[in-house]
Amino acid sequence: MKTINLAEKLEQFTSHWDPHVVADYNDNEVLVVRFQGEFPFHLHETTDDLFLVLEGEMMMDLEASSHPVKAGELFVVPRGVTHRPRAEQECKVLLIEPKGEPNTGDATTAAPKPRI
Repeated sequence: MKTINLAEKLEQFTSHWDPHVVADYNDNEVLVVRFQGEFPFHLHETTDDLFLVLEGEMMMDLEASSHPVKAGELFVVPRGVTHRPRAEQECKVLLIEPKGEPNTGDATTAAPKPRI
C-alpha cells in the first residue's frame, strides 16, 4: 500500500486524451488524463463512465444537452449514452473504468493506457 500523488502523476506527461493508469481498485483502473479540445462522440455499451475534474473545467456533451463540470465535481455518463467530453483550456481529470474498457468504447480506436 502506498499514497499516490495525482499531481505528480499528471506531471509525468503532457499529452491530451492520453489516459494513464495510476492504481487498481477492485476490478477497475484509476486513471489520470489531460483534456483539451474535443474528444469524439462515443458510448460504452456495458459500463458507466465516471469523470472527476481535478483541475480546470470541461463540458460533457450528450446528444441533446451539454453540462459544465468544474474542479471538484464529477459527472457519470450511464452506459449506452452517447457522449463527448471537451475542454477549451487544459483540464485534468480522474477516471475510474473497468479493467480493459476502451476509452472510446471500441477497442479498435482506443488509446493505450500505460501504467505510471
